Amino acid sequence: MLTESEIRKITNALEKPLANLSARFPGESDQRQPVHTVYGGAHLFKSDTAPKLGALALRALNEHAPDAATFAAAIGLPSAGAETIYSRVVEKLKREPVEDFRIDFEDGYGNRPDDEEDRHAEIAAREVATGMRNRTLPPFIGIRVKPFSQELTRRSIRTLDVFLTTLLSEAGKLPPWFVVTLPKIQIIEQVTALAGLFETFEPKLALPSGALKFEFMIETTQSIPLLGRMLDAARGRVVAAHFGTYDYTASCNITAAEQRMDHPACDFARHNMQVAYSGAGLWLSDGATNVMPIGDRATVHRAWRLHVSHIRHSLVNGFYQGWDLNPAQLPTRYAAVYSFFLEGLGTATERLRNFMQKAGQATLVGDVFDDAATGQGLLNYFLRALNCGAITESEALSTGLTLDELRSRSFVKILRGRRATAAGR
Repeated sequence: MLTESEIRKITNALEKPLANLSARFPGESDQRQPVHTVYGGAHLFKSDTAPKLGALALRALNEHAPDAATFAAAIGLPSAGAETIYSRVVEKLKREPVEDFRIDFEDGYGNRPDDEEDRHAEIAAREVATGMRNRTLPPFIGIRVKPFSQELTRRSIRTLDVFLTTLLSEAGKLPPWFVVTLPKIQIIEQVTALAGLFETFEPKLALPSGALKFEFMIETTQSIPLLGRMLDAARGRVVAAHFGTYDYTASCNITAAEQRMDHPACDFARHNMQVAYSGAGLWLSDGATNVMPIGDRATVHRAWRLHVSHIRHSLVNGFYQGWDLNPAQLPTRYAAVYSFFLEGLGTATERLRNFMQKAGQATLVGDVFDDAATGQGLLNYFLRALNCGAITESEALSTGLTLDELRSRSFVKILRGRRATAAGR
């Protein structure tokens, strides 16, 4: 038999590496993740852009699919449940049409004279401040700056400086979930530079240390081997990684006609993102469908069906967020997401209910329940569906969880609460 000292020698050697592993991969975030990010040129952004996009989305839906049957046939959904999905999409477009918006100073804006971009950065910041006062902003918002390239780094820093200085002067604080998107990463030093820039900004703007966050754009072949090192270089400031379909496929020398969301090269890149970042607490987002639903009804329906196909491909492969570029894409974004969650609702409900019973038994006999990650994954299914409007509270509560337990957003907290309740009996 091994002696205690022999066993301790092995366990001691693992303590620090395992602690480092837990720190680097703390598990999936228990915070709400938006189902999409809408991008729009900075020169066009207004404080009420989100509700205006919702109105345009409803107009497109009413014009090209005025009832549930037409909509279901257009996008390839079964007729069963079509009325539920349609009514929930309409309600979502009225209540919260945009979940996340990115004010774009890159591809959606272009290269302009310095004084013009300065002016647009200031105007956009004032519009954000107005939206904060009027409560017209989406729940998540941020800006995408130009790449940190030889030609554009100074311009990118200047835009960020003008925007943040104006916003803090006008509003006195950042909007909730504010984030900066760093595009076209090719070297680690670009990530390090933005993290360092944030450390310089924060005391100047009277922001708490760590207040400024950013997200990676994964859209170059050079970024794929660097994914893990990029996480370290961000120094705790990165919250998401977004895949850029068309820049990435272009960097792979794939011809324009074959640049699409479901190309095998994109699957390869996205899987690398999952390998590097799953469990790290980062949100992963897919890219955009670039065929716009604009034109006559037949043209819109074809674009809608393609959009739904791409979204379902993302969802099946574990990417629960994507980009939208046009208000007429909002109905199909929510329809695709809602149908995905509703199709699996019965099975997921039964599985989570049974899982909670198993976890509760382990708790009651004093065992350590070592499958918390699976429990959080099951819980996240319902949180994602509930947050975006795919399911109702009553449907979520059929799992056996209480509303307070759902709102805790944490499987471990739920177990602790049930343990405390059981101990008090």
